[in-house]
Amino acid sequence: MLQFLHTAVTYIVPFVLVLTLVVTVHELGHFWAAKSFGVAVDRFSIGFGRSIAAWTDRSGVEWRIGWAPLGGYVRFAGDENVASVPDQDDLETLRQSIVAREGQGGLARYYHFKPIWQRAVIAAAGPIANFALAIVLFAALIFALGEMLLPAKVASITPGSPAAQAGFRAGDLIAEANGRPVRSFVDLAEVAQLRVDLPTVFIVRRGTEDVSLTATSKLQMRSDGLGGQRLQGTLGIVPAQAREDYIHVRYNPIKALGKGVERTWRVLSTTVYYLGRMVTGQVSANQLSGPLGIARVSGQVAQTGAEGASDIGSQVLGSGVALLGLAAVLSVGIGFMNLLPVPVLDGGHLLFYAYEAVARRPLAAKVQAVGYRVGLALLLGLMLFATWNDLQQLRVFKILGGLLS
Repeated sequence: MLQFLHTAVTYIVPFVLVLTLVVTVHELGHFWAAKSFGVAVDRFSIGFGRSIAAWTDRSGVEWRIGWAPLGGYVRFAGDENVASVPDQDDLETLRQSIVAREGQGGLARYYHFKPIWQRAVIAAAGPIANFALAIVLFAALIFALGEMLLPAKVASITPGSPAAQAGFRAGDLIAEANGRPVRSFVDLAEVAQLRVDLPTVFIVRRGTEDVSLTATSKLQMRSDGLGGQRLQGTLGIVPAQAREDYIHVRYNPIKALGKGVERTWRVLSTTVYYLGRMVTGQVSANQLSGPLGIARVSGQVAQTGAEGASDIGSQVLGSGVALLGLAAVLSVGIGFMNLLPVPVLDGGHLLFYAYEAVARRPLAAKVQAVGYRVGLALLLGLMLFATWNDLQQLRVFKILGGLLS
């Protein structure tokens, strides 16, 4: 029992808190956009399944919390079609029902009778809210805490590594990689991870000279620092990490907001670039993580944030700050994934609206329903694959094999 409580506090609670924040903001994006256009909303739900709490506000919206905190949704009035976007026949039936019940003016309250551009804005508002959340969180953390930068100064080189073969030396300060400035060792690690098997030109400051070196990072099985193993791109450079090597930079609110935008864009562009290489088979797909991986990362991040604190209050504060940083990164990922043109996602709705704008009529409901089923199957398949990755990285199968042998 004590072990279960420890696991819940360490992993499950941080995971639920982070996911709930990101999902709630996403759904509020849809909700606020719909309300701004006068759309009637029946329900706002965080989590699925039976409700553990529910109440109705003065405008008639039912707010509820489901027992399974793995998502959420906003249900608009009249949104009963399987595909969520009625075809011409469904629309006409729905129109007649509304007019008979509420009169001609009642149509203005229903999502499906709004202009296409308004429906598109409502669909895109969820991902946009996720990007806005990431910017706000990054900016707030940077303004409150500043940035602790570790310049990419080389302490030593692993023998036989790509860096050794390229001619890196201890004491080198890496200033550029692939034409982009390298401000910290985190930037260098990102380059090594994203450009596996791609020759990369580095500009290195060696004494008073700038030296150009070309190195190609390679995949290597390494500990991910979270109790698992993961193939990671590496150059074989050990950073200088003495106290005097770190630089603490503070920003005013305007610059912090700019840094928030910059960091959000960097996470987004990095995600798109890596997924592009993954789809084309240039890098391994074992970096994809599912709920187990996110829960594991959430727990480790919370523990790391609490390290060094002298009392429970400081531990909670440190964990909270660390989890807000994780929430910002996760929010960018969820915002991007929801914009993919896959039915059941917001991007799928936008794709259907694009067809409707060109064809001047909605796509047939049967076609939409098939698209939604295929999209759902793709998402479930991707989640199963990601969960398989999580189990492998946690070495669950090796542990089970040892117990059964």
